Formats: sequence, structure tokens, C-alpha cells
Amino acid sequence: MSNSSKALFPAPLTMSPNTTIPATAADTAPDPEKGNPACSTVPGKIIRGGGIRALFGSNGALAPFRLLKSDIGGRSKVYHTDWFFNQLILASAVFVFFTNLLPGITFASDLYVLTGKNYGTIEVVFSTGLCGVIFALFSGQPLTILGVTGPFCILSERIYALCHDNFHIDYLSFMAWTCIHSTWMHWLLAIFNAHDWTMEYVTTFSTEIFSLLNSIIYFHKAVQELQRSHANTSLASFLYSVLGCIGTFLVAVTLSTANSWAPVFHRYVRMGLAEYAAAISIIIFIGMPQIGELKTLDQQRLPVSTSFRPTSPERSHFFVEFWHLPVPWIFAAMVPGLILTTLFFFDVEVSTICATLSRYNVRKPGGYAWDVFLLGLTTGLCGILGIPPANGLLPQAPLHSESLLHMEEVTDPIDGSTKKITTVHEQRWSHLLHAVGILAFVSPPLMQVLGLTPTSVLAGLFLYMGEQSLSVNPILFRFLHMLTYVFIFGPTYLHVPTYFLFLLTRPESSPSSELPPLPLGIEGYRGIHMYTLLQIVVTAGIFAITFTSAAPAFPVIIVLLVPIRLKVMNKWWNRETLKRGLPN
Repeated sequence: MSNSSKALFPAPLTMSPNTTIPATAADTAPDPEKGNPACSTVPGKIIRGGGIRALFGSNGALAPFRLLKSDIGGRSKVYHTDWFFNQLILASAVFVFFTNLLPGITFASDLYVLTGKNYGTIEVVFSTGLCGVIFALFSGQPLTILGVTGPFCILSERIYALCHDNFHIDYLSFMAWTCIHSTWMHWLLAIFNAHDWTMEYVTTFSTEIFSLLNSIIYFHKAVQELQRSHANTSLASFLYSVLGCIGTFLVAVTLSTANSWAPVFHRYVRMGLAEYAAAISIIIFIGMPQIGELKTLDQQRLPVSTSFRPTSPERSHFFVEFWHLPVPWIFAAMVPGLILTTLFFFDVEVSTICATLSRYNVRKPGGYAWDVFLLGLTTGLCGILGIPPANGLLPQAPLHSESLLHMEEVTDPIDGSTKKITTVHEQRWSHLLHAVGILAFVSPPLMQVLGLTPTSVLAGLFLYMGEQSLSVNPILFRFLHMLTYVFIFGPTYLHVPTYFLFLLTRPESSPSSELPPLPLGIEGYRGIHMYTLLQIVVTAGIFAITFTSAAPAFPVIIVLLVPIRLKVMNKWWNRETLKRGLPN
């Protein structure tokens, strides 16, 4: 795991009762009993009660265009300051280019197979580059990075199965209407200030589950790639695919720890190896099959277009004649449109929050509502073009901010004293340059370069992405705490895993153990272990649903976790355990 990844979610800490837990993305979530005024981008008290007229009044929670006006007004005043450039911004653009393009083409391989060639490499690259350029130029928060996500891939693959096997209708036309419906739904969310009355209730319970689900999706995609290699190639080629997959993964993981190799190499060399670990590993294992007898293997490679045209041989241009879909199915597309809107809204809001954590000292005004409005526009555009819509990316968005961190001197306006703070370069060049670079790969010569990639390398990249995501998830740390041995019977030193301990002891009678001390307000580990088990079981249940006919509805289930956490779980766990007392 690279240092930038570790910085997003701190490693396990040994905490004393007075330890302050480092901020994470979910720390912007509120105390559910009090709400979170910081979530509002408009000064002043927001009225949430008092009848319909008060709700839709000038300061009401549902006052039309309230946040949009604030976002547009605030960002327009500082837009000219977003265009400055230096060496760190260029390095950030190169870093984000690799961390966005490589996962994108990995998903493209899977989409090519499971959407009947309707979505392929050129569609994913085109979407990522086009939406990235639009957001770089016009978004309210240019630190947020867009791309094709794993949850969307699952959703689109299941919709294709329904269209092809059950409904017997054109998939791209149905997806176009799904995206068009999602457009006006996004616009309604932006117009009626959805950020203020939704995200202030999102807590770590649902965000950690969402992150764990993404990790599991990555691991599963890796297995699927190897299964397809086993089915379509010779035994020798399959065995090399397994080796290529594991090799790509291990080299990337090893290089990502280069910052800890001191005194080996100069520190700038170590930094380069760590930041470009995945890219270096991929280049090595793309080149290796070109050597000696390995060239004779019938390896599967990433399917690409030979010209600027869609992947499917049945299409000649990037435009969907969506108006030919029968009218009943146009209205039916509102259902997946609502699901897609739910997923995209949750994704872009959380990724923006992660990219603007307090540790980054972001000083310019945000643009949550405007970005949701703009995302609706790009979603509809992608649907009409017949390409997968891009959305807010995790962990790429916060990693973008991480790559722009630097020390800066600021002057106190009161006493005139100066001090150094860590902050980020709030600008648009890094976003724009990386998006233009990705968009350039839709050209046939560069597309052919991508076509050299064996699918075994993509499987290894899936493993690496899953490991990077899982290794910083607090659920993993708390699960390891459950497996930590504790001393129960004093001098006999009989070791029993703590998941037996919480069944055998009361919270207030936990014996001494190798676990970190508990923060104030939490009496024992039993509640923490039960909380962690519930998160794991819920994640496994959601992942299982993705294999059923109800798979397209899984984003709705994730969102439903928010009211469950606020209204039901308070009866089973104390407030401190739920709010911020969970050791990680």
C-alpha cells in the first residue's frame, strides 16, 4: 500500500482513553441526533420543519435552487484562480492518469464479455476522458475524479442480462433511457438541495460497507478473468495466466511499499516506485509474454477497436437511436434510472467529501449541488452516445488530493504572524491534463497499445485494487482484533480468540488483552465485535444479491442502510460505539 493510500485511513493505533481518533471521510458525517451544519454550503440556519411553506421558503430545506445559486456564485468568483501550474501539479496529473486509466480498462474487459460487446475498451476510455474534461472545466470541485466504477459495471451487466434474456429489447436503447431518466432525477436532487438533507445522515456504518463491497467486487472480477482464460485457452496458457496474475499483483504490492525501503535508492526513486507501482508492474507483465517461447502461447488479450468506432460490430457510430424503444419500456426505464441515480449520487457525494477532508485544508467554496447537476448532464450524454457513464471514484478522488499536498505559509489576519500548514493546490490543470491524456487513447494507434495487455495482467490489477481498498478499510482492522488472542484465566495463560470472549463475558469485565485500550465511553469489545460482524454479514448479503435477479436494486439496499443505522441500531449499541469510538 502506498503512503498516499495509508494517509486516507490511518493504520491501527494503540489508543489511550484521551486519544483523538484521526479524521476519516466519515468524520464529516454528523451526530445523527444533532445533524451536521457543516454539510450545508449556505450560511444560516436551514429550516426543516414548520410545514410545506416553510420547507420551500427561502431558507427551507427544499427551497428550489438554494444550493445551486450558492455554488455557482461562490465558484464563479474564484474560477480564475483555478488556473495556475507547477511541477507538483504535472506529477499529480501523471499519477491520476495511471490510477484512473488502468482500473478503467480492467473493467472494460469484464464489460466486453458481460454486456454482449456493447461496452468495451474504447467506450470506457471515451467516457472517462470526455466526462473528465467536462468536470475539469466546469465542476464545482475539480479535485473530484470521475471514471467507470465497479458497482456500475455490476448494475449494467445485470440490466443487459434482463434486456437480452427476459425483456428481449435493445440494451443500448434501454440504457440510454435509463441515463436520460437519471439526468432529470439528478437535476431534481440538485434543485431541491439533496446534499443538505441526505449526506448529513451518512455515517461510517454504510461507507465502510460500501468500501468493503468494492473490494470484494475487485477480487471476484479477478477470479472471473481467470475462469474465462481457463475456458478459452490451452492449459499452458491458463497456467501462465495464473502466474501473470499473481506476478502482477505481487510486484505492484511490493513496489507500493518502496517508501519504506530506506536506505536503498534515493528517496525520489523510492517515491517514484511507490506512486507508479501498478503501472510498472503492468508494463513488466505486458512485455514478458513477448519474450521467447511465451510468444507462442494462445493468450487472451484486451479486445480493442481498430478504428474510432464502437466495439460492437453492429454499431458504426457513437450514437443511440433511443427513440425507437417502445413507449412502455421508456417508462419502465425509470426504475433502473432511479437506481442509477441513487448509486451515482451516493458515489459522487462520498468521493467529494473524501477529496476535501479537513486534513487537506481546502479553502475555496465547494459545489455539491452543481456537481450533481453536472453529473446528471454527463450521465444523459453518455447514455445517448452509447458509452458507460462515469461517476465519482474512490479511492482515486482522495488520492488526487493526496498527490497535491504541499507545505504553505499563511498569515494570521489577526496578529499578522505566519505559520506553515499542509494544504492542496486547488486547481483544474491536473484534472484536465489527466482527462485529456485518457481521451487521447481513443485514437487507433494508442488503442492498439492497450490491445497488447493480456487479461491475466488485468486480473492481477483487480487483485491489487482490491488489496489496496481492503487494506485501509477499518472493518479489516476490527476483524483482526476479533482474532486477537486474550488472556482469560490469569496465570494459566489459556489463549482464546476474542470472538468467543464477547460471548463469555460482560462488557464491563473484559480481561487484559493485546488489543488497544478502549476510548472513553466504550466499556468492552463485545459491542464492537458484534458491530463488525453485522457489517461483514450485510456486505456478504449485498454481494450475494448481485448474483440474483434482484441485482439491479443493490444500490438501493446500500442507501437503506442509512436509516437502519440511525433508527434501529441505536437500540442495540451505545452512542459512543456508533459515533466514533470504534478502534481501527
